[in-house]
This record gives sequence, structure tokens and C-alpha cells, in this order.
Amino acid sequence: RQVDANAPFRAVRASRGKFTRAEPVAALYEQGRVRHCGVFAKLEDQMCLMTPDFDRSRAGYSPDRVDALVWAVSSLVFEQGEGAAVFEFYREMAAQEQGKQ
Repeated sequence: RQVDANAPFRAVRASRGKFTRAEPVAALYEQGRVRHCGVFAKLEDQMCLMTPDFDRSRAGYSPDRVDALVWAVSSLVFEQGEGAAVFEFYREMAAQEQGKQ
């Protein structure tokens, strides 16, 4: 908000642990339904370290980037809200592109 006061923001509160919340999103990656455009080295490092036995106290940090990714992907994929049609359009476009390969 300090950079752009008009940036959309939604506060969230976790009722489950990070790993449990990440499981459905990890399944989407395994199915090839989620991809990154570009390089996100710090995020990808955190994703590789995110295992069931990850201990943020021992690691000295919490995987904040992975947590933000999980919230964002969950919101886009699992919650049908206003503007959902545009996401369906891009899903169909991606499926067509994948069929061409």
C-alpha cells in the first residue's frame, strides 16, 4: 500500500498449517495446471524447501513467498468470484496451446 494505495488487498487468516494449505496447490503444479512465466529464484528456493518436516523455527524464517503464492493460486483457482470468466478464457487458451505442442 505504500507503493500503490490502489493495489487490491485482501487480508487473510490461516486456519490450517502452511503445508496443509499448500497440498492442493502442489497438486495443480504436478498436473501441469500452474506455471511460472519468468524466473522467481527466491520463491523457487522456498518451494524446494517446503516439505512436511519443514521447521520454520529451525530454519530461522517462514516461507512467506510460498505462503503468498498458495493464497493467490487458491483464490484464483478454487474461489469463483467476480471476474472468473477471464480466468476461464485463459485456461481454455492454455489448453489449446498445450494441445498444439
